[in-house]
Amino acid sequence: MPYFMRKYYRDEEMPLGYRNLQDGYALLMKNSLFEQLDGTIMVKTSHLNGKRSMACVSKNGDIHVNMNVILTPKQWCYVLAHNLLHLAFGHFDLEKIPQKMEYSPAIWNKACDIYITRFLYDIRLGEPVCEDPAEKYEIKLNDEQKIYEYLLTHPEPDLQLYGTNSDKQKDMIGAERPSVYKKGEKNSYVERFSYAITHSIKSAISDAGGYIYNEKKDTVVTDAAAWFLAHYPLLGGVAASFKIVEDVTICHKYEIHIAAVDAQEGVIYANPSCCFSKEEWIFVLAHEYLHAGLEHYKRCKGRNPYLWNVACDYVINDWLHEMQIGVMPSEGLLYDETLHNMSAESIYDRIIKEMRIFKKLDTFRGFGKGDIFRGSGPHFEEMGKGVSLDEFFKNALREGLDYHMAGGRGYLPAGLVEEIRALTMSVIPWDVELAQWFDVQFPTLEKYRTYARPSRRQGATPDIPRPSYTLRSQELESRTFGVVVDTSGSMSSKQLGMALGSIASYASAKEVHFVRIIFCDAGATDAGYLAPEEIAGRVKVTGRGGTVLQPGIDCLEKAKDFPVNGPILIITDGMIENNLKVKREHAFLLLKGDKLPFQPKGKVFYFKEEKC
Repeated sequence: MPYFMRKYYRDEEMPLGYRNLQDGYALLMKNSLFEQLDGTIMVKTSHLNGKRSMACVSKNGDIHVNMNVILTPKQWCYVLAHNLLHLAFGHFDLEKIPQKMEYSPAIWNKACDIYITRFLYDIRLGEPVCEDPAEKYEIKLNDEQKIYEYLLTHPEPDLQLYGTNSDKQKDMIGAERPSVYKKGEKNSYVERFSYAITHSIKSAISDAGGYIYNEKKDTVVTDAAAWFLAHYPLLGGVAASFKIVEDVTICHKYEIHIAAVDAQEGVIYANPSCCFSKEEWIFVLAHEYLHAGLEHYKRCKGRNPYLWNVACDYVINDWLHEMQIGVMPSEGLLYDETLHNMSAESIYDRIIKEMRIFKKLDTFRGFGKGDIFRGSGPHFEEMGKGVSLDEFFKNALREGLDYHMAGGRGYLPAGLVEEIRALTMSVIPWDVELAQWFDVQFPTLEKYRTYARPSRRQGATPDIPRPSYTLRSQELESRTFGVVVDTSGSMSSKQLGMALGSIASYASAKEVHFVRIIFCDAGATDAGYLAPEEIAGRVKVTGRGGTVLQPGIDCLEKAKDFPVNGPILIITDGMIENNLKVKREHAFLLLKGDKLPFQPKGKVFYFKEEKC
């Protein structure tokens, strides 16, 4: 489906040219043939090659349109179709161009324009923006090469009268360097056109006959799905639970370029017109299975859904590349070697900092769209002790992991194993914004190579030394933060337990091995450096009097064994002194509904007390 990179206007502010362009695109998408073609429509607010230039297309599939040209919706429908057909007919391919005569990009462009114009006149699509070339040329206009040969031997003014750019400029950008495909490679635009023709003919025949044709049961997508059941137990259980929908009409409706997953409905939508191989579909399906199995749709928790989707894509694709599952597709793939071994949360924070780079990336669904859907979910009411879909995915992944590792079915990245194991553990709810604040203070550590300790894969290649990757001890030692805890009578034990449990959980996840704890009531009690597990389970809270936090703050800031840049988290109910001074980076954690008696300089985060 051609992707329209829209600009956003209020209805009353939308320019007439853009409105007509948008309506023209809608008309084109009603055509069963053109809705299945591929290309990216990019709107330009400035002229392309002159005031009369309407559109041009590059060999990489970008169609640049000039919204300042005032055309009717039907004329825009014609212009867009013209440029899409340059791609669909393979006009940029070297094998398409006549090899036995001299090559003139301008004349070849003109020959292709004449051929497309004649084609569009024949099918009567839209409203032409130029005259019918059959009125000027006496030769048959059903072959680009014959038209090209005629134009070479019958010189005429070098004007592009049948194109969609200006009359002095070609509408095929990059025709000077035709595309060459290696053995086994194919032009994806031509392949999609071939599929679209076949699909349209079948649809027309079925409509005329009054029946719905049945497509073949076994497709390249279903074959890829069956591979998991037979060869890859890690995802076999998850794969068995999903229904795969291969329907061009549905994919067009939801703007699915390649694939998308609705974990709550147990459906994967696969666009059959993308012409992927079985190995490429194996990669795509594994990608979608991991989205569902790892509950990425639930872990968004207040983050930007699309950017969270992008972060998860980077993590999953890195794992699949490392595991060598299938073959990476050439499009819709988010992969960056520099993000290796990073968590989705860490990548998300990096994306937030570099928003301009990441906000319009191409996922398996398409540009600027996430491939994780949020369905209404399964309904288990009145079904007794049924297993929810979430629990099913957890069990399927856990059992698949056990079977995979027990059978020695291949290497799995440590990050993926950890995430699967974490699914079966109870997770302490905690505020996303607070997590993001901590992530800024403790960015992901970079591992370095060392030969002092051999790699775990050394045994496979005993004659080839393999380095292992580890963290520097100095960096680990500096990763700590201080926690000042209000232990006054107004803070319940349950509230303190929730707050400390959340901190312990987060510290463990971020490779913070020790946390400095100070309890405050009327005075300050320094509990020293504690491991996260000690915070969560073995800390005995002292004091229960009035609340003065300044001595605890001063204790941390003056301590010689506490890092100069170590941040401080203050857990309180807000009933504290109104002149509290904190010199370094800090934040407050309060129960929702509580307030501070002053305007804080640090960030304030709120948590809800869970009901038993």
